[in-house]
Amino acid sequence: MKKIWAHALVKNEERYIWFAVMSVIDWVDKILIWDTGSNDKTLRIVKEIQKIKANKVIFRQCGEINKFEFPQLRQKMLEETKSDWVLTLDGDEIWWEDSIRKLTKLLSYKDTRWESIVVKTVNCVGDIYHFQGDEGARYEFLRKKGHFNLRAFSTKIPGLHAEGEHGRQGYFDEKGVPIQDRNGRVWLLPVSYLHMTHLTRSSSRNLDKNVMKRSAKIKYELGISFPLDFYYPEVFFKPKPLSVPSPWIKLSGFGLMKSYLETPLKYIKRKVL
Repeated sequence: MKKIWAHALVKNEERYIWFAVMSVIDWVDKILIWDTGSNDKTLRIVKEIQKIKANKVIFRQCGEINKFEFPQLRQKMLEETKSDWVLTLDGDEIWWEDSIRKLTKLLSYKDTRWESIVVKTVNCVGDIYHFQGDEGARYEFLRKKGHFNLRAFSTKIPGLHAEGEHGRQGYFDEKGVPIQDRNGRVWLLPVSYLHMTHLTRSSSRNLDKNVMKRSAKIKYELGISFPLDFYYPEVFFKPKPLSVPSPWIKLSGFGLMKSYLETPLKYIKRKVL
């Protein structure tokens, strides 16, 4: 059976780090959680995870880094990984059990020519009760526009390495070709995860501003309401420590008012562009 390690490089992920890690930890062999200077409750929550999953978690406090040191840490994670596949996990990505089961089953048991796996994301916007439609997506894959992310790749890719400053960082082969551009080697697996990238991820917006590039990700927008029977990832309904904030927070106050003002302009801009 092939081994799978997860990589999580985090900072100020208090709101969702528990749910993200716990949604995948039973499906991987190890998870590297490297922190780059959190000053919210992220460290406390990771230590809670360590208490119950000590055999799975390899935790390291790396301290503050700049945008050029970010890929260096990604490279060190690769060098310390002893697995056939890497699952990349951000602290705001929560997987459904069926999705992570299908992904890890593919990686663990099948000899395949695929080297990288792309999945769809369901992007919350405003709050956990709303999402952004594909018209707001920036990515294209197989001539389809939507919310996509490359989330698993083989460690056997020749010359695999990380490079590029934060925000433009990626993984490349021996010829400097991005792994997502290796022809015929990338597959879109029809599963998805819940992505909180546009929501507040720390305990406050001010702490989010201390994280590189995060301010640009936060969106003031009225999203599409999830249906009443929408099936949220199972991890949200499992026991959690008291230190883990509730995810069930509705958009209100200043954020709601600003969303009412900005949403029409964003829809017009998307139609024009």
